[in-house]
Amino acid sequence: MSDALKYLIKTRPEAMGAYFSFLKESGKHLDPKTRSLISVITKVDSQTERGLRQYLPRALRDGATPNEVLDAILMAFPTLGLAKITWAIDIMLDMDIPEFRAELLGVEPKWHDLIEWDDVRGKDVTYIEDADGRSVFVHCSGDDHTVYDSRCPHQVTNIPNLALSGTRLTCPKHQWVFDVSTGECVEKGSRGLNKFESRVEGGRLQAYW
Repeated sequence: MSDALKYLIKTRPEAMGAYFSFLKESGKHLDPKTRSLISVITKVDSQTERGLRQYLPRALRDGATPNEVLDAILMAFPTLGLAKITWAIDIMLDMDIPEFRAELLGVEPKWHDLIEWDDVRGKDVTYIEDADGRSVFVHCSGDDHTVYDSRCPHQVTNIPNLALSGTRLTCPKHQWVFDVSTGECVEKGSRGLNKFESRVEGGRLQAYW
């Protein structure tokens, strides 16, 4: 939330409360994906970078595909204009969300080879950098394993290995803190790490995305 909105909520709580109630009521018949796509378009229209960085991953979580996000923005071309659309695409490119990379648009999920299972088995947390275009954290407990995306679920900041202390992982951008043993967000934020389906095949750890 911007400082301006925080100010208005503090100084004009009745008016702003009514405004947010209106927004909630007016969108109650929309499914989450459609509501998120509309939110993305409004952030592009107002050129609110923080909001776009927040609502873009939310749209993906709510079931929108990268192609649907791009189509929604382009369909709003008569209102947005080319300048605002290219502004938005520049931010999307800077966020470097793997699903939006041109070579991956529309590509079906598949199993990706990560590492030798014996190299992570018995270790608490292992960081794997650039595994087919992604970095991941692997938590092991005996023969059980969980693979987490290294990107923060808030604004998809890529969290580096240096941000890990034991099983405590802190996003350097907004200080969301995660417990890698569970994937849960334990401080500041409200959403846990994204988890990938994983398996061991032929002595190799693999993940599906």
